[in-house]
Amino acid sequence: MFKEKEISYLNGFVALLFIIAIGGASGYLISLQETLPVLIGIMAGVIALILLTGLTVVQPNQSSVITFFGRYLGVIRKSGFYLSIPFSSRKKVSLRVRNFNSAKLKVNDVSGNPIEIAAVIVFSVVDSAKALFEVDEYETFVEIQSETALRHVASKYPYDQPEISGFSLRGNTEEIALELTEELQKRLAIAGVKVTESRLTHLAYSTEIASAMLQRQQAEAIIAAREKLVDGAVTMVQMAIERLQTDNVVELDDERKAAMINNLLVAVVSDRSAQPVINTSSLY
Repeated sequence: MFKEKEISYLNGFVALLFIIAIGGASGYLISLQETLPVLIGIMAGVIALILLTGLTVVQPNQSSVITFFGRYLGVIRKSGFYLSIPFSSRKKVSLRVRNFNSAKLKVNDVSGNPIEIAAVIVFSVVDSAKALFEVDEYETFVEIQSETALRHVASKYPYDQPEISGFSLRGNTEEIALELTEELQKRLAIAGVKVTESRLTHLAYSTEIASAMLQRQQAEAIIAAREKLVDGAVTMVQMAIERLQTDNVVELDDERKAAMINNLLVAVVSDRSAQPVINTSSLY
């Protein structure tokens, strides 16, 4: 397995001055038109040309991977102008943080419901040697593995969880994003890639079941709201009866108490404004 290692290099500006000096000396010796000086001048010129092939420029947040006739030698990570091994091949790898926006994927959740899901992946290369030599085109590898991990995580949980306990894609976005990041890091470690963050950017039921699921969500919301109303109404009726009996405002037998409870519950629970009927006297 390849692993990033630093290679020895020289300052490029110093090396360039040295090459210029050798080239100047070569020209001077050749101009003497004597056998020995000419031969030395030609050799010096060849050496200067060979050294020129080793000059390389490394941009900020970039690494240069050096190979020599198919053999991996090392990496230059520090930005600047340098002289490395002549006749070597130098491949640039960006170390900048990048985003990958996945396409909208159609996946079945753990309940078998088709959903649409998409995510954004924030990643960067931390090992240039692995990125170049362990996988073929690491950017494509990141894209494919990101979509594979997203499908795997989405299929483990339901889209929505009616019960209070349990994870769901819609109700636990932070936890799902953390699990997706961990899953991606395991898959992309072989390519020398570090996953900084991942977030869901799209989550919805698939179009063929969206309307039915919307009706189910509305029904669940109505039921939950009715439960709250009933609980509040029962509490209010209990308080009203206890207050009337404690203050001796009126004596209520079981029949009148039942009628009062019925009227109060109807007034509080009804989704329309109650129309009170005022009784000003008794018939008996």
